[in-house]
Amino acid sequence: MSAFHGDLGSLAFASDAKTFSVCAENPEGRTGAGGMAESGTGASCARELGRGWKVNPYYIIEPGEVKILADVEGPGMINHIWLTEGAQVNRGFVIRMYWDGSESPSVECPLGDFFAHAFETKHAQINSLAVCCNPMKGFNCYWQMPFAKRALITIENLTPQAQPVFFQIDGVKCALPDGALYFHAQFRRSNVLKYMDVHTLLDGVEGKGQYVGTYMFWGVHNNGWWGEGEIKFYLDGDEWPTVCGTGTEDYFCGSYNFDVGGQYREFSSPYSGMPMVIRPDGAYSSQQRFSLYRWHICDPIYFERDLKVTIQALGWRSEGRYLPLQDDISSVAYWYQTLPCTKFPPLPDKNALEII
Repeated sequence: MSAFHGDLGSLAFASDAKTFSVCAENPEGRTGAGGMAESGTGASCARELGRGWKVNPYYIIEPGEVKILADVEGPGMINHIWLTEGAQVNRGFVIRMYWDGSESPSVECPLGDFFAHAFETKHAQINSLAVCCNPMKGFNCYWQMPFAKRALITIENLTPQAQPVFFQIDGVKCALPDGALYFHAQFRRSNVLKYMDVHTLLDGVEGKGQYVGTYMFWGVHNNGWWGEGEIKFYLDGDEWPTVCGTGTEDYFCGSYNFDVGGQYREFSSPYSGMPMVIRPDGAYSSQQRFSLYRWHICDPIYFERDLKVTIQALGWRSEGRYLPLQDDISSVAYWYQTLPCTKFPPLPDKNALEII
């Protein structure tokens, strides 16, 4: 039996899959080679204990350095990524993933946004099937990531200081069934969104696949409600979208402004959530911000040739009229598709990524 599914329904059956695990103690993920480091970041702490006693538990990533976290030969599949960093630098790191020797990344995203946790100075508990964020900023990803020949994962430090990164990447070496697709995630930001424009989460996608998730970090620049806008999915050359939502909070599986008793109500569930609301404090925190996720695990959006995804920013003005907003909107689109993927737009630089 293939271990490709890796769900509750397959746990009781024998498999030919072989487990691998990559971390600073076993950077190549070799069988029977964990904990063999003789020097490293924990060597001083283990000086009386020796080899096998947490000698190299993490990496130090220098300013501007691109560090390889995993470089694994296939065929196989990544099932879980756990990662944490030692400082509040969620957007100071960029994570990239390359499949089967591709020169262009299939995943390119600020670290925190990839794990649905863009804001750096406040912890939000996330309890979802695809991503969990546990105290204190223990980032976990359960998106399955098949690869036929090679999986390469890197992290880049955009900050001016050396930063620690703790991580573990778990998966299996196994035969992949026909039709296995490749995981992708792309970050975009509109800051500020132009008047009467839409925020584009994704376009230029070419190939066959399915859209599986959205993360958004939304900075509101107006008073009042901000989420009347429709999300739209344009499939396979659509002039008008095949999928058109009824409002932002509706897309994220809430309703009526997420309002309970006159206040926004945070929530986190298996498929959707708004785990963080940044509220004005009467002093320096002057703008509301919202962190939202929506996973299409039970309802993927399938495309045969191409895909484009946009969302409107709408509030209310006088006389019951919609107000196009000029907000600060960041997003991560998650999808699976055939290779090769089209080259991503350039990632914003350090200053353009920063949340102010």
